[in-house]
Amino acid sequence: MLGFIIRRVLATIPVMLVVALVVFLLLHLSPGDPAAIIAGDNGTQEDIERIRATLGLDRPLVLQFFTWIFDLLQGDLGVSVYNKVKVTTLIAQRMQPTLSLAVFTMVFAVSLAVPIGILAAWKVGTWVDHAIMGFAVIAFSCPVFLIGYGLVFEFARKWKILPVQGFTPIEQGIGPFLSHLVLPALALGLVYMALLSRMTRSTMREVLGEDYIRTARAKGLDERAVLLRHALRNASVPIVTTIGLGIALLIGGVVVTESVFAIPGIGRLTIEAVTQRDYPVIQGVILVASMVYVLVNLAIDLAYGLLDPRIRY
Repeated sequence: MLGFIIRRVLATIPVMLVVALVVFLLLHLSPGDPAAIIAGDNGTQEDIERIRATLGLDRPLVLQFFTWIFDLLQGDLGVSVYNKVKVTTLIAQRMQPTLSLAVFTMVFAVSLAVPIGILAAWKVGTWVDHAIMGFAVIAFSCPVFLIGYGLVFEFARKWKILPVQGFTPIEQGIGPFLSHLVLPALALGLVYMALLSRMTRSTMREVLGEDYIRTARAKGLDERAVLLRHALRNASVPIVTTIGLGIALLIGGVVVTESVFAIPGIGRLTIEAVTQRDYPVIQGVILVASMVYVLVNLAIDLAYGLLDPRIRY
């Protein structure tokens, strides 16, 4: 098991390097002069030269890359061109709302999607299966912003039972903290839940047709034990894979969801940075999001070894 873990960890190093290279080149591959774009139409030549010196664009490209990597290894992502604040500080300030929304969404989606997917596979061909899959198709087809605005109209504007926007830190009370996360987590989690429930149903349906499942039932085992102990364990690898791939949906969906519900998180920071053409912030956000995605996939790979010992070899 230790060798399997070491191999998987070492395999992430080239991926991290490629991600860092792509993020670094993002500034240089964009059309036009980044310094002139940041300075705007009213920027003077002195302003452009000052911005170019601030971003290090007046040095050779190779030197810029190695300097950027050296600073990156020290935890320095640069300084925002507009706010004059370190990018790490800006990201740290916006991290709690985004992490809270992502974790709340994951718990909500996984805790509902897996059970209803198992139920649909168990009741395959019945009205229960058709109803669950119909709901999954509709939820997966609806854009996140459309679901979000619909929830805002119903629960915040019409019934006035939940706040329409904003975020309350957990230090100010668990009630306000959760009430501000319910609607955005529901809007973001419905799409994720639809994807995961469909995968769970498909995988469980395939496993329930295996010979060892029929043998377990013939031995008189309880149906709950057959579904959870035998079928779900053997179907867990594709399900865990879908959970990991769903992180990409969360990363993309958080940007839209935080805009709809005015949550001051990483998504809002990304939109502000793109609007202001704040390249250091854009680079920092993309790099952090990419590394989170790589680490999540590493965790999924390591989970494979626990769920199916054959994968270790």
